[in-house]
Amino acid sequence: MCPPAHFKVTYSINPWMDPAKPVDVPLAVAQWEDLRDRYRSLGHTVEELKPHPDLPDMVYAANGATVVDGRVLGASFMHPERQPEAAAHLEWFRANGFTEVHEPTHINEGEGDFAVTSSYVLAGRGFRASPLSHGEAQEVFGRPVIGLDLVDPRYYHLDTALAVLDDRADDVMYYPAAFSPGSQAALRRLFPDALIAEEPDAVALGLNAVSDGLHVLLPQAAVGLFEPLRERGYEPIGMDLGELLKGGGSVKCCTQELRDK
Repeated sequence: MCPPAHFKVTYSINPWMDPAKPVDVPLAVAQWEDLRDRYRSLGHTVEELKPHPDLPDMVYAANGATVVDGRVLGASFMHPERQPEAAAHLEWFRANGFTEVHEPTHINEGEGDFAVTSSYVLAGRGFRASPLSHGEAQEVFGRPVIGLDLVDPRYYHLDTALAVLDDRADDVMYYPAAFSPGSQAALRRLFPDALIAEEPDAVALGLNAVSDGLHVLLPQAAVGLFEPLRERGYEPIGMDLGELLKGGGSVKCCTQELRDK
């Protein structure tokens, strides 16, 4: 995770971002710290990446890389405003004992574009990632990569439209209308028992969630997801990241998962 000490919205690279809406930085920091502390209270280790004053979007740490079985595929950002973030993430991995660190050839924005289940790496495309990054990820991780086409610009990254609930059981939740018809059909075939989100919860970025297989941390405004999650045996935990929503991100965007072997 990366503290939002320098978070602000001075440009717009997704439909959520409006430079005319000021960011309350102390409130953003407090909301971020609440998420960080909640992870720690649940027994998870949280590593912190040092923020850079010229990179306001570094708080969205999920975008900096994807880690599977201890192998790191770095990010390559589409928009020039975020491109310098990639080097900061790779430097952190190299300094913290990760020996398989791969610099990407093609554009991918880390876990914004890649979601890891037990059987697959799901890969979004349509707004940011290059389709060529999917084959690159398959070579690095040695897992089947399934491409999914995003068609609604509000869901510009896969992690705004789909969340992995249990990576040991291929359990996911997603919002169908964010995907093309063919990708919807593929998702139904791959995950016939998936939790299907309704539009109000998707618009609240309720699918920008993190699950440890039991606890599901998600935006508190996605109220329609809480009971269905409980019915499946999960414990939903609502988080208020309203200030960070101004940049188009929530729980998952702020959280990069370090999947060691």
